[in-house]
Amino acid sequence: MIRSTSLLALAALAVAPVPVLAQGAPQGMSFFVTSANPGRGGDLGGLAGADAHCQSLARAAGAGHRTWRAYLSTQGPGAVNARDRIGGGPWRNAKGEVVARSLADLHGEAGNLTKQTALTETGEVVKGRGDSPNMHDILTGSQPDGTAFAEGEDRTCRNWTSGDAGSAMVGHSDRIGLNDSPPMKSWNTSHPSRGCGMEALRATGGAGLFYCFAAD
Repeated sequence: MIRSTSLLALAALAVAPVPVLAQGAPQGMSFFVTSANPGRGGDLGGLAGADAHCQSLARAAGAGHRTWRAYLSTQGPGAVNARDRIGGGPWRNAKGEVVARSLADLHGEAGNLTKQTALTETGEVVKGRGDSPNMHDILTGSQPDGTAFAEGEDRTCRNWTSGDAGSAMVGHSDRIGLNDSPPMKSWNTSHPSRGCGMEALRATGGAGLFYCFAAD
């Protein structure tokens, strides 16, 4: 009887479904594109506000147990590099697909960020070039290697505190642009936005979205 009971227990475990998070996100989600802007364009409340937005969206998707950080750089004294904020990987999207195994992969040829993998926290595809509206411009304020720009020309909407004047460096989440040049295919460094207000961001081809990574 004991042996029979043990076999039944093992069989139950074998067919038990893999635990999933709310809204379909798998247990291992550690990367997503925000499904919405907090509402003030490039004014994200600084890095702290952006991190809080990542955490809030992750919590709503059932992944609030992780420590979430926005992939954003700052400029000027005490400048912060986006790559230094997000841990060491690996990172998986809301469908469990690996988008990068390390920082080197994320910023190199081995990265797996595409329109099909750069998903929101709910597993939705971000509308890209050819869709209406195009929302593929993702705020990063970063150079191709994930480091900050030198102080000078604004590339961070005044360190993510301006919803009007200034500009932000954006990347293309679908890796598609006006041509086949490397910037147009870059997920983090494609071109500056026209401004920092929501209308300016939309006019450039975005919606004020940004990348969130689990740092733990």
